[in-house]
Amino acid sequence: MPTTAPKGPGYGLQAFSRPVDAPPLPRIARGEGIWLIDTEGNRYLDASSGPVASNLGHGHPRIIAAIEAQARQAVFAYPSQFESAANIEFAERLARLAGPGLDRAFVVSGGSEAVESAIKFVRQHAVVTGQASRWKVIGRQPGYHGNTLGALGVSGDAHAHEIFGPMMRTVPRVPAPLTYRLPPNHTVESHARNCAAALDEAIRSEGPETVLAFIMEPVGGLATGALVAPDIYHALVREICTRHGVKLIFDEVMSGAGRTGRFLAADHWPGARPDIAVLAKGLSAGYAPLGAALVSAEMVQAVNAAGGFMHGFTYNAHVMNCAVGAAVLREVEEADLVGNAARMGSLLRDRLEDLASRSALIGDVRGKGLLLAVELVADKETKAMIPLERVAPERVKALGMRHGLALYCRRTSRGAYGDWLMITPPLTITAEEVELLVGRLAAVLDDYASELRAEGILP
Repeated sequence: MPTTAPKGPGYGLQAFSRPVDAPPLPRIARGEGIWLIDTEGNRYLDASSGPVASNLGHGHPRIIAAIEAQARQAVFAYPSQFESAANIEFAERLARLAGPGLDRAFVVSGGSEAVESAIKFVRQHAVVTGQASRWKVIGRQPGYHGNTLGALGVSGDAHAHEIFGPMMRTVPRVPAPLTYRLPPNHTVESHARNCAAALDEAIRSEGPETVLAFIMEPVGGLATGALVAPDIYHALVREICTRHGVKLIFDEVMSGAGRTGRFLAADHWPGARPDIAVLAKGLSAGYAPLGAALVSAEMVQAVNAAGGFMHGFTYNAHVMNCAVGAAVLREVEEADLVGNAARMGSLLRDRLEDLASRSALIGDVRGKGLLLAVELVADKETKAMIPLERVAPERVKALGMRHGLALYCRRTSRGAYGDWLMITPPLTITAEEVELLVGRLAAVLDDYASELRAEGILP
């Protein structure tokens, strides 16, 4: 009998997540800054921070030192039995950076758990404050908030709901204020106003006394490809939620922790602050599984007075993960990585827009800070998409690996709302590395354009 598990593409995560005839992926050996190196010595520029998580890059010495130091003290202590210095430091730093009204953190292991926790907390808060009739959460179409059934239930992804819909409670959805593919006879602003009006109408239609919350990404992620709605949309949404007593939840799993050039993307719209914010990914920069739901002290006091939050996980407020999170937040502040995200994001966007002017395949560049995306098209004039069966982002990703460029995307509703690549390098990126990233991306897109021309898809 073998003493070790068999290895190869048929085992591990690849066996679940990739087609059986897909070529094997390179095997990671180590990471250094914005670079990933495989076991063959090939180097890949991490243009996406993995799944938009590795905000500090790879092999960061201060984070590794923090992991080693905490490992020598205590790795795990269940939070109902023990408090920890790591949890206190992490929560206090996070609350200070998040700002007023988001000063209490429920700490979990990732984004999906954080979304679930936020929804359950706001429901329990409604019950204990005499609003038990409120239970409906309105989401956006398209929208994405995670892969657990609760998080997926408030997401807007038709393909996912075809498969898992019978297992979930259907929630109302309103249109997302897309800025590139607009309805006929609309401007970006008029469409945004209509989308906000649709939220107001949905609340009225459902009955305001039954609506608990509205959940949205302030800067879009995998459902909308770094969507940034006009300022008026955020102001209108905040006013509508306040008027109807509906809690506004910002999903900042991807946009938070400094990525957009502010610690929270919400900080770009200070007059439209959410009631609850959800963070993960960059919160630990990929060095540990970590997420958090942020709420006000007043809301926590109301729930605690009624007996406490009826929710928890084995690994919530995990000591080691909190130590990592605290170390990441220290580095974000001390190295001015929020400022670097703003500066390098501006440079990167300029370079991507220049590339778009030269590339037949880039129809749109959008986002804030270092949360950017480029939308792939077959015709820039008509915005016609590359045929969906080509699964263009996956082909570009494969070509990227050939050019030493690691890219990331997720097709929402099988590409029904467009195909894009997330361009989201670590917040530590330098100007020189920005130029290198865009140069490699240009070579990748040139290769793909040549393939499409040979097949008659591009002229």
